[in-house]
Amino acid sequence: MAVETHVLDDDCVELSGWGRTAPTLARVHRPRGEAEVAEAVRACGARGSIARGLGRAYGDAAQNAGGTVLDMTGLDRILGVDATAGVVVCEAGVSLHRLMAALLPLGWFVPVVPASRYVTVGGAVAADVHGANHQVAGSFGRHVTALRLLTADGGIRTVLPGTPLFDATTGGMGLTGVILSVTLRLLPVETSLMYVDTERARDLDDLMDRLASGDHRYRYSLARIDLLARGAATGRAVLTRGDHAPYDALPRRHRARRAPLAFRPVRLPAPPAYAPGGLLGRTAVGLLNELRYRGAARESTGRLQPLSAFLFPPIDGVPHRNRLHARVGLVPYRCVVPYGQEEALRRVVRRIADRGCPSFHAVLRRFGASDPGRLSFPLPGWGLALDLPAGLPGLAAFLDALDEEVAGAGGRIQLAEDSRVRPETLAAMYPGLDEFRALRAALDPRSVLTSDLSRRLGL
Repeated sequence: MAVETHVLDDDCVELSGWGRTAPTLARVHRPRGEAEVAEAVRACGARGSIARGLGRAYGDAAQNAGGTVLDMTGLDRILGVDATAGVVVCEAGVSLHRLMAALLPLGWFVPVVPASRYVTVGGAVAADVHGANHQVAGSFGRHVTALRLLTADGGIRTVLPGTPLFDATTGGMGLTGVILSVTLRLLPVETSLMYVDTERARDLDDLMDRLASGDHRYRYSLARIDLLARGAATGRAVLTRGDHAPYDALPRRHRARRAPLAFRPVRLPAPPAYAPGGLLGRTAVGLLNELRYRGAARESTGRLQPLSAFLFPPIDGVPHRNRLHARVGLVPYRCVVPYGQEEALRRVVRRIADRGCPSFHAVLRRFGASDPGRLSFPLPGWGLALDLPAGLPGLAAFLDALDEEVAGAGGRIQLAEDSRVRPETLAAMYPGLDEFRALRAALDPRSVLTSDLSRRLGL
């Protein structure tokens, strides 16, 4: 799936994040090898350069107004697979989708996947993405055993876990160097199916009780929460949890026994260039939420489901699905509230519900132990993710108020998806920020590697 861009002339391209809320102009280079990456960084000019993958970060992390953007999707080779040890070496531009398609027939799977499979491996490291199994597996960087990094001085370094540079690069938004290749430890699987349990939670407290009491029995767990439900139903949700199905557990006549590791995700038609007024307004989202909640079983266990259908929402198979919110675009809100601060989470959910914010994609999950990345997002607590139409009146002030609530509880927002947080609020959320800034200043004193995000927040 190609990056969506708007070419204005021979040199300048209008780029935005997946939310399409803050486009800027940059020169785009598409290197095909490491030497071309190094040359592009050396020649980037005063406004610097930043790497970009498939453009799935919602905010401005992969934009560089007036400077250079390196489209890394040309570095897309899988360099080697050790099918005995479960390790893959690949270039940074390989997508998780392609990696799954190559590895599943060998009995291996990507250990951490976000809500979209159309993310590059380099982007997954730079954002230190997490998935529905964070309480078990942590973030993506925990499974990287080595990476090759082109730093601002033109040198190429092999960076290993446990070093300050590794911890600054995983979650560092591409600001410590251009990730060239990654060595990744994999997860063994016997089939491409999941055993899935589903249940309905009547409200937020019921949902949190079910998550807290049962998550230890599953590898993957997430709740699709209805943020338009109010009153006694505030926070109602459909909770789905599961694990990879072993081959011996498949029914004797199940068709998957003939091809247990087949990977056949559904690809849906693209929407119009822009949906007039958006297809996911308050009325439509309210109806879809009602259908999803009422259509889910009160409780079902052991249902077999294709891996792609369980881990990724159906909309992930829609090309350019970010057009569904019309030309105004969308603003994601990703936050985590620590355990012990459940009342703060209740206030955040009530505020969103009382305001009637239409978010069809709204998920609550539990996070496990923090990862060492200085700017990695998850910490032990409750993770809430939602997408909002950018045209909602008063949205900026409303989200600023949510930021204050989250920061006051010791939580944080996800930097990789941000396009609007205030610098002072971010500093309160990330205690490792000063250490990150100091390492970056020593490594790249001229800010050769820079982005709209780094300038906006002083990273």
